[in-house]
Amino acid sequence: MLLGIPWWVFIMIGLIFFCGVMAFRAMQAEKRLEQQFIEKEGKIYMDRMKAEMEAKHDNKQQMHG
Repeated sequence: MLLGIPWWVFIMIGLIFFCGVMAFRAMQAEKRLEQQFIEKEGKIYMDRMKAEMEAKHDNKQQMHG
């Protein structure tokens, strides 16, 4: 006993701290994963928009050409 506090209390405090650290790391990993998903979906959308614009441009050239 340190300062009249049982040893298991220190272990519990350490485990609570450990759980907090692990939850924080999981939250950061989830945020990174979500950001990667958003970027991937945004790139797919932008590629599709670019293809549509090129198709419209080609159609206009065929009509006028």
